[in-house]
Amino acid sequence: MRKTTPISGATFLAALLAILPAIFNSIEAQERENPPVEEMTSARPLDRMIIQNVATIMHRQHLSKHPLDDEISSRAFEQMLSSLDPLKLYFLQSDIDKFKSSQNKLDEFARSGDMNFAIDLFKVFLKRVDERVEMAHSQIDVEHDFTIDEKLAIDRDVLTYPKDDAEALDRMRRQIKYSLLVLESQKIRARKDEEEGKEKSQASLALTGDPNEDPKERLHRRYRTIHKRWHQTDADELLELYVSALTTSFDPHTSYMSPDTLENFRIVMSLNLDGIGAQLTSEDGYTKLTSIVPGGAADKDGRLKPGDRIVSVGQDEEGDMVDVIDMKLDDVVQKIRGTAGTVVRLGVLPAGGGETEILSITRAKITLDDSAAQSEVVNYGSKPDGEPFRFGYIDLPSFYMDMEAARDNAQGFRSTTRDVRAILSSFRNQKVDAVVLDLSRNGGGSLTEAINLTGLFIDKGPVVQVKDPRGQVQVYDDDDNGVAWSGPLVVITSKESASASEILAGAIQDYKRGIIIGDPATHGKGTVQSLVDLGQQLLSAPGQMGALKITIQQFYLPDGRSTQREGVMSDIVLPALTASFDNAEADLDYALPNDHVNRARHTDYKMVNNGILSTLRDKSEKRIRQSDGFDRLLRRIELFREQKEEDYVSLNREKFLKRRAELDAQREEEEQILGSQLPKKDIFKLDYYNKEILNISRDYVEAVDRLNLAQAG
Repeated sequence: MRKTTPISGATFLAALLAILPAIFNSIEAQERENPPVEEMTSARPLDRMIIQNVATIMHRQHLSKHPLDDEISSRAFEQMLSSLDPLKLYFLQSDIDKFKSSQNKLDEFARSGDMNFAIDLFKVFLKRVDERVEMAHSQIDVEHDFTIDEKLAIDRDVLTYPKDDAEALDRMRRQIKYSLLVLESQKIRARKDEEEGKEKSQASLALTGDPNEDPKERLHRRYRTIHKRWHQTDADELLELYVSALTTSFDPHTSYMSPDTLENFRIVMSLNLDGIGAQLTSEDGYTKLTSIVPGGAADKDGRLKPGDRIVSVGQDEEGDMVDVIDMKLDDVVQKIRGTAGTVVRLGVLPAGGGETEILSITRAKITLDDSAAQSEVVNYGSKPDGEPFRFGYIDLPSFYMDMEAARDNAQGFRSTTRDVRAILSSFRNQKVDAVVLDLSRNGGGSLTEAINLTGLFIDKGPVVQVKDPRGQVQVYDDDDNGVAWSGPLVVITSKESASASEILAGAIQDYKRGIIIGDPATHGKGTVQSLVDLGQQLLSAPGQMGALKITIQQFYLPDGRSTQREGVMSDIVLPALTASFDNAEADLDYALPNDHVNRARHTDYKMVNNGILSTLRDKSEKRIRQSDGFDRLLRRIELFREQKEEDYVSLNREKFLKRRAELDAQREEEEQILGSQLPKKDIFKLDYYNKEILNISRDYVEAVDRLNLAQAG
């Protein structure tokens, strides 16, 4: 197919002016109408405008300057298929062959605002969902032979689409056998825990479900939910899926947000909302509580527990209760959220069993403190005078800022830098010997906050350099005089540490201001995204058209190196499961390449040198070799790597359960490292891994003291 030229600004403007009257006439109606996809025949007028606008913005503003062409179209085609059917379980190969005629046309569709391809593809997908779910129900009730040596492909690269209904049925049969074996293994594990006197926590029950429930009934309900959930997919959701398939074909971090997704994004960034203060998930058709937010309305009420299932929701003290079983999680959340001071009534099935209870809870302003900085002073080890070393530990899971409050110049708005500055002041008063800043769970956030927070540890100077699509480089400095902490600094990172957290860690490393401990390297996200509110840009209707989160810049550390794809290398590496995960930037589809810019002149604090690092590494490696905890972890890492290489899983009961028991051995370590979604009881847990961090921190404090004495002498 021929390459097409990008749409010009004049062409887009003419098209925009032609449809604006229809847009303005229909926008109010569209706000009330968001039909299921199966009722759609074509894109809504506002959808066409959104698609065209996104196509134009991508051409003009995306960092890569990649044209919207056949290559992007082919990528987007694969992205759509992967989003809908990642295990190649639903579509037939004949479906894929039929739609391949559009594989190199999605660029043209985008320029004209046409989303008929997405609508047609999704309707075929719904038809296949109906067929596969019917197959699933039939296979759940048959007697399976678990003694034969069958296997199920689990790696998408070795999977193929079924060529006909017979192959699709066989694939579903194997999928059901696998699900039944998983549920059986959960029951065996629960029985073993019970025999060993291990009480299954309410929060764990919320995540794994009740292993004693009849597995066949559970699977029937699961597939009924799958069927209903896909048929509930609405126009906004399909638009988001379709447009994001196009944008993520430029790079993995550029995406379209529907109005609902945009609202949730702003809530996460501002760390506050009105509601009951409960983290929810969807499982087998039920809305389940996974955790209760400390200090929230549900926590103060005291009756809701993790594992409870919400089956109905009502507003105010009176009025009808609405059944929410099989309802989309986002819709349930919207019903539960509301203005502080109002009442929501919840129909709740207790996790421990019993009849449905109706609970009335008064909504309140919730601060999502689990995402905010938390701190603790930890005494560990002894100094020559017998006094303990005191370490100020800060857990920082994100770089947050209440953007709207900051834009309005509100007094005392919430931000990372303000919170951490207060913590450091407390640490100084408590005379800590070193600060340990934990970014191991920090996936990024506000770039401004990353710069400002770095400024708490350095006295002026460049923190990050940013290059735009024109190739121009701008240096962002910390302009504040003084520091909030001048003593030894230890930064903990992992492969999960990304974006803003890499800016801080990289700047600390370049300034030789502290040491970095953790996985071999951080995530490697070295790009900057901007949020374009499409409604505000075109119609002065903020939020009504959603937003485009677009990659517009790449950032570089003060020394000129980019973290893109490569990350920040740790000064001292500790063994960890996260290092083996294929979830770094370099593992993502269409990640942008790495490059360098010139070094920005900056101070060398001389608090780290090769001699210090060599000594710290040698001592740490010796302790790790003698640690039973790390020995067990290394065995689990090896087992995980073996599992990761497997393309198939056995459906022989004996082999499956044996393998499952081996994998369960690493469960606790994985939950600890990944956070597991369970509530965090302790800010700092003194396990073998964190003990080694404190051992390194102690060695570093002593090394800095010796260095200061040598420099003073």
